[in-house]
Amino acid sequence: MALAGRAVLRWGARLPSPCPAAAPLCRPAWLPAACERRYSSRGKEKLDMSTYPVESIRNFSIIAHVDHGKSTLADRFLEITGTISKTDRNKQVLDKLQVERERGITVKAQSASLFYNHEGINYLLNLIDTPGHVDFSYEVSRSLSACQGVILVVDANEGIQAQTVANFYLAFEAQLSIIPVINKIDLKNADPERVEKQIEKLFDIPADECIRISAKQGTNVEKVLQKVIEKIPPPQCNTTDPLKALVFDSTFDHYRGVVANVALFGGEIAKGHKIVSAHTKKRYEVNEVGILTPDEQPTHKLYAGQVGYLIAGMKEVAEAQIGDTLFLYKQPVEPLPGFKSAKPMVFAGMYPIDQTEYNNLKSALERLTLNDSSVTVHRDSSLALGAGWRLGFLGLLHMDVFNQRLEQEYNMSVILTAPTVPYKAVLSSPKLIKEYGKDQITIINPAQFPDKLSVSEYLEPTVLGTIVTPHEYIGKIITLCQDRRAVQKDMLYIDENRVMLKYLFPLNEIVVDFYDALKSLSSGYASFDYEDAGYQSADLIKMDILLNGNPVEELATIIHNDKAHAAGKLLCERLKETIPRQLFEIAIQAAIGKKIIARETLKAYRKNVVAKCYGGDITRRMKLLKRQAEGKRLMRKIGNVEVPRDAFIRVLKRETDK
Repeated sequence: MALAGRAVLRWGARLPSPCPAAAPLCRPAWLPAACERRYSSRGKEKLDMSTYPVESIRNFSIIAHVDHGKSTLADRFLEITGTISKTDRNKQVLDKLQVERERGITVKAQSASLFYNHEGINYLLNLIDTPGHVDFSYEVSRSLSACQGVILVVDANEGIQAQTVANFYLAFEAQLSIIPVINKIDLKNADPERVEKQIEKLFDIPADECIRISAKQGTNVEKVLQKVIEKIPPPQCNTTDPLKALVFDSTFDHYRGVVANVALFGGEIAKGHKIVSAHTKKRYEVNEVGILTPDEQPTHKLYAGQVGYLIAGMKEVAEAQIGDTLFLYKQPVEPLPGFKSAKPMVFAGMYPIDQTEYNNLKSALERLTLNDSSVTVHRDSSLALGAGWRLGFLGLLHMDVFNQRLEQEYNMSVILTAPTVPYKAVLSSPKLIKEYGKDQITIINPAQFPDKLSVSEYLEPTVLGTIVTPHEYIGKIITLCQDRRAVQKDMLYIDENRVMLKYLFPLNEIVVDFYDALKSLSSGYASFDYEDAGYQSADLIKMDILLNGNPVEELATIIHNDKAHAAGKLLCERLKETIPRQLFEIAIQAAIGKKIIARETLKAYRKNVVAKCYGGDITRRMKLLKRQAEGKRLMRKIGNVEVPRDAFIRVLKRETDK
């Protein structure tokens, strides 16, 4: 029954327009008049991308060392092309994650499509802003696969640094056009002439090709865009070819499922198309396609050479594999080579603080690893900490950022154990070779460490490290590297003030605090970058922790023989502080096989049994003390040392304050 005084609308009937005489929408300055605009079902206007043939498309990345101004330059590009309005608040526009804004670094490569008119022709510029830190070089290599050229940004004050060199060679090996840009020329101590000479000496790029800019003030930034159009070639593909789309990134949306970022290497794609994944062989119907400007902007179609996003009802996290090829149903194509899988350098155990949170943490991990495919996940369990995972990361900062994202985006607090690296053992025992089916095994967990009698040699991972530093700090840095068992491979003067050192490091020596030590020694001026250099033979041992002679499996570690004594002493001291005192004495020992290398003693609680003796013969006192000692000895034999869970957490957890 209808309520009195109220109009009842039939289901599906249109509501009357609140403003029937509303003025038509004005065309924004950044969008050419040729673009047809309509409203999509989600309330956003759709663009017609057919007005951008392959010849007028440019796909490029911005690469540089940390803090050389990549994101600031991207902000200026967005302003110049009218993609965002000019305001003082435009800082790190493409850095959308909370962790990126807090730390002031780029963690995820972000793409944006820009419309730019040059000499009367409308161009579509697909820009990808990349991270600068060595731990996220996988993001850079992935981004370069969707590009034909790069802008190499160098700080006019700092000059060429370690990651500048690494990123240059990534682009050079991919045979991309490189545009050198010298940023921050507005700084008081800027020396662009010196930087031009460095670029010419190291990269063999003529000094007159370098563009001097100030991304903060916008000086000469438009010149860079013009150079992009002139120097970077359009993508080599054709719209008449069958559809071939590379998934180079993906995120999970709670309401729409997986949002895949794609680069089209052939054909076209539109809403309603039936597509197939080359990896899973599953079939999907496309619900929406569009470009990122940098927000999602739906379009009618995406064409060959363009970069955009696609939503196709992928509900499961595992369905959107990064590096996958998508093609039209019944039109199979040769899959694109995809990406070389990331090689984890650092492993750490991750456990929920409360085991009831296990399933929630599992779901959060699946969604976050979709967005960060360089993390490897293996199920693990610990007697002390319960069920969890052993995660592989590209470095320590990567591990920190992943943990922070888990807390901020999924509200998950976890226990993260101290980082370890993967070792290898070459087996000599026929029994073990038969058991494992191979003569070389990888050891991630100390519990898997085979006995020395059944192994011909142990191998540890190494990295080739590049250090760029002012020459006055060379002595201190060489001493630091030698302390970390590093071997010098090369030393080159970039100019009269800066030196590039190359060292071969054991990975476990640099994984925890090497970067911090390097920065403090060089007053923050030295930069560090490393790349995988395979495995080398090493004198590795397994160090056990004993409590009253009983080994504690959770605290066993794999360590180099030279470092065992110092590490054993430190671990025993930390345990002494965390294990609660008992009614009997506890001996905390670090042991290599049968040999004890460090010991701390946790004294027992004891009653003052001689309090009642206020005089008399000494033998009476001695008799009471002897009886007490015998009782304690008996108690120690039958007593079981229970290490509480929070003591394990304090010992195993990474020391964030160090």
